[in-house]
Amino acid sequence: MSPVSDLRDPASADPPARRRIHPAWWAAGATFLALLGAAGFRSTPGVMVEPLHSEFGWSIGAISFALSVNLALFGLTAPFAAALMERVGVRRVVSGALVLVAVGSGLTVFMTSIWQLVLLWGVVVGLGTGSMAMALVATVVGRWFVARRGLVSGVLTAATATGQLIFLPLIAAIVQSDGWRPAALTISGAALVVVPVVLLMLRDRPSDAGVLPYGGTAEDVVAPVRSGVAAMAVRALGSAVRVPTFWLLVGGFFVCGATTAGLVQSHFVPAAHDHGMPATAAASLLAVVGIFDLVGTICSGWLTDRYDPRVLLAVYYGLRAVSLALLPPLFGSDLNASMFAFVIFYGLDWVATVPPTLALCRDAFGQSAPMVFGWIFASHQLGAAFAALAAGLVRDALGSYDAAWFGGAVLCVVAAGLSMAIRRSPAPATAPV
Repeated sequence: MSPVSDLRDPASADPPARRRIHPAWWAAGATFLALLGAAGFRSTPGVMVEPLHSEFGWSIGAISFALSVNLALFGLTAPFAAALMERVGVRRVVSGALVLVAVGSGLTVFMTSIWQLVLLWGVVVGLGTGSMAMALVATVVGRWFVARRGLVSGVLTAATATGQLIFLPLIAAIVQSDGWRPAALTISGAALVVVPVVLLMLRDRPSDAGVLPYGGTAEDVVAPVRSGVAAMAVRALGSAVRVPTFWLLVGGFFVCGATTAGLVQSHFVPAAHDHGMPATAAASLLAVVGIFDLVGTICSGWLTDRYDPRVLLAVYYGLRAVSLALLPPLFGSDLNASMFAFVIFYGLDWVATVPPTLALCRDAFGQSAPMVFGWIFASHQLGAAFAALAAGLVRDALGSYDAAWFGGAVLCVVAAGLSMAIRRSPAPATAPV
């Protein structure tokens, strides 16, 4: 059967697994590898803070500013990445983003001033990783899959945790044995290795491979949108800001980002180093978070289908507040059962907030929910940027991270209150903005 007849034959709606591997799975595999590389770099800066501080004498706060720029651009790029994919194609955007990550990471070995760290680590890599975030997952799943959408979305989202699990111990070991420069070059090389895979395996649309979406029919083919997508994203924001639920969700997700990517992911390793724990051991602990992140997210999705998502969010943030308040005494030069318990629990709670937040977003915004959630996700990364910088400044001023952990606990209490303040209502039956 020719590719053209595949497109026109309704029988091709059945996944052709008996004949061959559907190209959708190759597209998903290439996307997973791209997300893996992006997540790997975003999760490793924490193990480089102390080496950069020791070699250049830069303050923890100054290094944290570069981290915060990276995190902020990662979030702010996401709402517009889908528009760029519509205009120039997914394959070009993803391969270009990987090159940006490789260049930004590789050129750091030549830097001598803090502004170069901000430019390379913050701006260049932030733009690159931001182009391979939620927008990429939504675009690939929406175009290539009708059947198994939930499964593929979960697997691609899990690439962030998997990247953390793979790269953190590896990069920490390289930093400890050979220094931070070989570690930066390792990240650069890993990003470049994925580029040919993306160019070979990731087509822009199923029609480019002569097939229908996996499990779909001709009616499921989405026509390209060549203009107006960025404006649509801005209009979605303009409508959402008039709804109180939007601001309550933004506030909660700001705290979520602040207490995960901004505080724990960026500063757990240097904080443990302050207490005499080897960086490799601390990085391995943080990698364990990635394992339990998968379990927690799946369980949270199951719970969201059965219980009030507002209550779930309040419980998640409340338990996170307790764990952060109890963290400072757990640090020490050796691993202990209490620290393992913290890591396991925090992993379960890491992105458990996403399913109930999505559910509340769908309730409030209906068909516009995906775009609105893109902006809510941007607030998550702004929170991460705020906490990454604030924790570094606290460490410089007080010589300890203790106040940062307690401040995160207070923010979580506030987020729990914001979650319970949300008023649920039926989703509006309006067309997307």
